[in-house]
Amino acid sequence: MLRKNSKIAFGGMWVFPGGRIDPEDYPEDGDVDVAARNAAARETMEEAGLASAADDFVLFAHWTPPATTPKRFATWFFATRTLVDEPIRIDGGEILDHLWINPADALARHKAGEIDLAPPTWITLHHLALHGSGQEIMAHFASQPHKVYETRVVKNAQGVRVALWQGDAGYERADADIDGERHRLVLAESGFVFENTVEIY
Repeated sequence: MLRKNSKIAFGGMWVFPGGRIDPEDYPEDGDVDVAARNAAARETMEEAGLASAADDFVLFAHWTPPATTPKRFATWFFATRTLVDEPIRIDGGEILDHLWINPADALARHKAGEIDLAPPTWITLHHLALHGSGQEIMAHFASQPHKVYETRVVKNAQGVRVALWQGDAGYERADADIDGERHRLVLAESGFVFENTVEIY
């Protein structure tokens, strides 16, 4: 994981390597999913110095932020395996620090207030923590269709922000207090809480 400079988008947060799709990432047919995979490989090298073939990246999630977000970044999340025999290289400008960390430990550190995570990163770590080795993670993602998250963020009756996704009883009406199925992340200051009764992870 990488820690972003506080002066840029997602500043101060711990994230995975990534960035925008550049024109040269697109294949001749303009396939945006292929472009996103190429960008993932390129950005992983640029931000962390890790070389991985684009074809080895497995798509497991696509995120669209709320319409109210000032800058909206459609985001593809990929997983890949890499053998590390050289130090991670960061630029010290856009990226200020790096850390190899067990996903469950990252979630615990976030709950303790030691690191800052955006909801997509938190959910990704939750996914990763459900599995053991990197091989198991890759096999799981390769066997499943990728998840699609079109996020709506509202406040519940207690004033706590809640990220809602398709399948949640409150999603269509953007109402976190409707009884029923749950597919949401409660963004409580005491620690995020994932509530899910509709999807298998």
